[in-house]
Amino acid sequence: MTGTDAGGGLGVDLHLELSAAGGRRAVLIAALRDAVRGGRLAPGTRLPPYRSLAADLGIARNTVADAYAELVAEGWLTSRQGSGTRVADRVAAPTPGPVRPTAPPPLPYDLVQGKPDPGTFPRAAWLAAARRALTAAPHEAFGIGDPQGRIELRLELTEYLARVRGVRTTPDRIVICSGAAHALRLLARVLGTAEPWAVEAYGLPFHRGLLAEAGITTVPVPVDEDGARVAEIPRHARAVLLTPAHQFPTGGPLHPERRAGVLEWARASGGLVIEDDYDGEFRYDRRPVGAVQGLDPERAVLIGSVSKSLSPTLRIGWMCLPSALVDRVVAAKGEREPYASATEQLTLADLIGSGAYDRHVRRMRQRHRRRRDRLTTLLAERAPAVRVTGIAAGLHAVLELPSGTERAALASASRRGVAVEGLAPYRHPDARGPAHPDGLVVGYATPPERLYGAALDALCGALSEVVGD
Repeated sequence: MTGTDAGGGLGVDLHLELSAAGGRRAVLIAALRDAVRGGRLAPGTRLPPYRSLAADLGIARNTVADAYAELVAEGWLTSRQGSGTRVADRVAAPTPGPVRPTAPPPLPYDLVQGKPDPGTFPRAAWLAAARRALTAAPHEAFGIGDPQGRIELRLELTEYLARVRGVRTTPDRIVICSGAAHALRLLARVLGTAEPWAVEAYGLPFHRGLLAEAGITTVPVPVDEDGARVAEIPRHARAVLLTPAHQFPTGGPLHPERRAGVLEWARASGGLVIEDDYDGEFRYDRRPVGAVQGLDPERAVLIGSVSKSLSPTLRIGWMCLPSALVDRVVAAKGEREPYASATEQLTLADLIGSGAYDRHVRRMRQRHRRRRDRLTTLLAERAPAVRVTGIAAGLHAVLELPSGTERAALASASRRGVAVEGLAPYRHPDARGPAHPDGLVVGYATPPERLYGAALDALCGALSEVVGD
């Protein structure tokens, strides 16, 4: 039977099995014990008043009152004037299941790349945008949505991306998704698995794994200080996945001649350029680099998201697609698109349209630049043998180390409480030719201000231990 608190919403719905043999009081006590022991009633849960539960279960009030009193006496429940009857804290029992190994506690200093400081999320601006957006939203916005995404957001993105990134698109060629990974999965489904994709020889292992899971073979393209060496893209590749604005993770932008060259490859081969614009808004030392997509919108797809600019928990991204791919991508996405919340899309549209998003990005750009400068200055003083690269843009830097020292540097950093990544795992397992020098990929966006100085001190200490002053 199910009992509900009908007297003011002070309790919870209860599913209690009362079909066992025996008196009502004993059966009710056993059912409540089982619910607590099994974890269905968590510690602190407030139970319905005994009158309400008695009415819903069709048993006498005194029976429920006596059952509650018995369980309070046994320590299963607590009862206090004005607070009602609750499940006692000390009787909490874990839900039965397999024993899992205990995860080690996180290291205190997080210098892993790609994550903005959660404390910088613009809560007040987001809340104001949400209020405006929900007030202005039409009723149909709360029904089954358009799998292509809310038109309000696609309109704002069309203007914003043209202004900030040089993108040439229209609202009907933008598809909203839940981020870069979702976009790649959709493109993999649409383009098929018969032909390989070319990828940069250094890139996210996660993206390579995602394509492998989709059945796509990836072919590495060498990278240098001018980005991917696009002349070495195989002619038979179906697509090439690039990070032209800021090669990830080594850091160089794609040279203008190579930007033109990759589009020549696409026209000659019938292939597609897939541009991961993961941090294009964060450039510091030179004029912004426009999107490759703007040079030929029918041969390139631009993928973007707010994971670096706002928060990775906002699962909102976008694809600017060639016209021939829009319907196929929308069909692959499905009629009842489950990934990007319509209300969050509306809120982001307002945030962009009101100018609050621009203001936030400018603040973050200044903050990240100050942090980058602090990192490079301290390294120059305390670890001058370490060369810092890839710092013209983004949220991370690459620290080049002497050959054979990467693992030792990682171990030393870990002992000092620093979470940081080595460069080697980013190299494609099939890459040929000389590897990039040993290195660390250091994210400088994540730690809160109160910890950033200590994190840099610990990192410099680790580097000094391994490579000397």
